[in-house]
Amino acid sequence: MNVIDHVRDMSAAGLHSNVRILSSLLLTMSNNNSELFSPAQKYQLLVYHADAIFHDKEYRNAACKYSMALQQKKVLSKTSKVRTSTGGAASNIQAQSLPSEIEVKYKIAECYTILKLDKDAIAVLDGIPSRQRTPKINMMLANLYRKAGQERSAVTSYKEVLRQCPVALDAIIGLLSLSVKGAEVASMTMDVIQSIPNLDWLSVWIKAYAFIHAGDNQRAINTICSLEKKSLLRDNVDLLVSLADVYFRAGDTKNAILKFEQAQMLDPYLIKGMDVYGYLMAREGHLEDVEVLGGRLFNISDQHAEPWVISGCHSFYSKRYSRALYLGAKAIQLNSNSVQALLLKGSALRNMGRVQEAIIHFREAMRLAPCRLDCYEGLIDCYLASNGIREAMGMANNIYKTLGANAQTLTILATVCLEDPVTQEKAKTLLDKALAQRPDYTKAVVKKAELLSREQKYEEGIALLRNALANQSDCVLHRMLGDFLVAVNDYQEAMDQYSIALSLDPNDQKSLEGMQKMEKEESPTDATVELDGDDMEGSGEDGDLEGSDSEAAQWADQEQWFGMQ
Repeated sequence: MNVIDHVRDMSAAGLHSNVRILSSLLLTMSNNNSELFSPAQKYQLLVYHADAIFHDKEYRNAACKYSMALQQKKVLSKTSKVRTSTGGAASNIQAQSLPSEIEVKYKIAECYTILKLDKDAIAVLDGIPSRQRTPKINMMLANLYRKAGQERSAVTSYKEVLRQCPVALDAIIGLLSLSVKGAEVASMTMDVIQSIPNLDWLSVWIKAYAFIHAGDNQRAINTICSLEKKSLLRDNVDLLVSLADVYFRAGDTKNAILKFEQAQMLDPYLIKGMDVYGYLMAREGHLEDVEVLGGRLFNISDQHAEPWVISGCHSFYSKRYSRALYLGAKAIQLNSNSVQALLLKGSALRNMGRVQEAIIHFREAMRLAPCRLDCYEGLIDCYLASNGIREAMGMANNIYKTLGANAQTLTILATVCLEDPVTQEKAKTLLDKALAQRPDYTKAVVKKAELLSREQKYEEGIALLRNALANQSDCVLHRMLGDFLVAVNDYQEAMDQYSIALSLDPNDQKSLEGMQKMEKEESPTDATVELDGDDMEGSGEDGDLEGSDSEAAQWADQEQWFGMQ
């Protein structure tokens, strides 16, 4: 047993700091005396040395050392050809025990990916012949192609992963997200489903995620619920998070929060999906709970985007937009594919008046999640904020035609129509259709109430809001009902509604202002009541920054975080 064998064994045992020191010394000896180690031994040393550096998270240095190992491998290949031509069988045995050249290339690509040098990573992996690509190489290539917008190449790579590993579920999700039909994906797993017991649920699972990525939220909810009710899959955290996310996309905040809480109780260390949960809680006004959630997730891991997004949502709904911007940018730095981070940063930029920068972030969120309506809503809000009614109308009509006439798309289109006096009647018709489909859809109720306020149809507005509040309790709806009651001089019940709104969201400034006006006994009957339903993606409110100028300057100094990765 020679010293190289000791280095190899320590590397296999995970003694990386020991490997780094010893391999560094041995490589220096080799440089000073080229005959000390054979080309094969020097190649091994370079790979084990690079592995130790990679473990220390010095990725640029590790990539350099891996590349040096590949150069050494070329030298080794030339000498091996000479030896094999003279009948050296021992050299073949030695070559088989050497670290894999394919694995070294994968490690280089992994370094480049972590360093966000995606083009370099693709170039390295593309250099590996197709027949020599392992499943993990094809999976990395597929993800990189998808991120770069090379959808056809991504589909080919994902299919290759499934050909080698038919139950690679993340590869299945990747294919479905690239608009590959669910039936085609299911056909690639049919043999394994039929040959292995207790895998009959997989075809239903594929159908559920096909509905999700097609934007068919209701059928996705029904399918996941049917899976979740099966005794063998009951209380599966991944299914619960997916179900919560689809409820959120469908605009059902109550059930989304319920399912997120259920998943969190089952797995206290859960990170996936908690950014959406934190956003919903912040939007509902539960800022203390959001602060606790963010702190708990930071204790679990500060290397994921989710805790930064949650903290950013807390800042955003506390109207500390500069800090929210910084936290959103930090989240994007950790995960450039985080849709919620892009929406947070875009919303903060919009509320700070930096509309053109916000548009860039909302467009990127749309590219990553084409079936999430809140991405489109953010972009439409930006167009409206910059008086781009034509662009907003074009976007709203496109959503309506692409995703169909459901309560959400009808409300989005109506929101834009409300901005133009010429299309007020069309807005009313669209909102009536939305409420006919979903009488409890809060955004549609809010917009219809705004329209009735403009028309001074207060009694009709009161009836609408009472009906909506019969089966739910929402801060914005209670506040709006209070405003309508003030308009008809019912001050006592108006005060009650403002109190309920503030109990749901103690930070709701408009409810507080409504109560203060009544306490000062100001007459509300001379002016039309102003109503609006604020939420993170739907509000165009500018809002003053809270906190001192020095705090704003502190976060503004962090401009290096603000750029898109």
